[in-house]
Amino acid sequence: MAFPEQVRLVEMSPRDGLQNEAGPVIATDIKTGLIDRLSDCGLTHIESASFVSPKWVPQMGDATEVMAGIHRKPGVRYSVLTPNLRGFKSALAAGVDEVAVFGAASESFSQKNINCSIAESLERFLPVMEAAKKHNIPVRGYVSTVLGCPYEGDIAPEQVAKVAKALADMGCYEISLGDTIGTGTPLKAKRMLEAVASHVPMDRLAAHFHDTYGQALANLYAVLEEGIAVIDASVAGLGGCPYANGASGNVATEDVLYMLNGLEIRTGVDLNKLVATGKWITGQLNRHNGSKVGQALQS
Repeated sequence: MAFPEQVRLVEMSPRDGLQNEAGPVIATDIKTGLIDRLSDCGLTHIESASFVSPKWVPQMGDATEVMAGIHRKPGVRYSVLTPNLRGFKSALAAGVDEVAVFGAASESFSQKNINCSIAESLERFLPVMEAAKKHNIPVRGYVSTVLGCPYEGDIAPEQVAKVAKALADMGCYEISLGDTIGTGTPLKAKRMLEAVASHVPMDRLAAHFHDTYGQALANLYAVLEEGIAVIDASVAGLGGCPYANGASGNVATEDVLYMLNGLEIRTGVDLNKLVATGKWITGQLNRHNGSKVGQALQS
């Protein structure tokens, strides 16, 4: 087994974690407080907001205020989601370090999620890519439903590879492969990654696995064996997918970090501070802490 010596953790909780929280809109100072605490843990890549219409994602309606309110730490990349040119222009004005676009490996999911085909979604990203290149802003690409779709079931690895390659060819420096509904298993994850890596170099790929079926850590272990060295996670397991019934959310960053520490893989992230951050944000949201490690260390 050849694990990477170092893994970069991409923290998703301020965006992917909070965007689907039910109830009243979360106060801006809670969002900025979360981001500042995360940067203090040693995380160097934090997806902080989403520049989308508040009509569709009310929890992200204060993205500009969030980006203005955080205390930016040197060496930390604060990224945001920008699905269209309008979102990119707003993000640029807010002084973001990086933007992200998202597609799907499933036609049905693409239609349900963003009301267009996969091909149409990729076409929509071109103006964002051109503008980002002009302003020297790096773009990260997401591919969702890489290990299963709530409408189509299993997704062929070759289909995932096709979408990932399109995003890479378009100019995305990194492609995050998302098991949106968490149905993947280690062998499926390895086969999917093998197909994608035949088109996109491994050092440009990241794993974004949800834990709906309790398989996220096993799947991450499997792709670490294959050379993945970038992992998306969300403190306290915050988040989910509104278009996927039963999707319980992202794998908890605390749980991933505990596993990586046990494998002697460097991350630069402080586990105790991360656990304290998970405890703080779940207290602010009055919700259950989805991290097994967080629960154990708190007790």
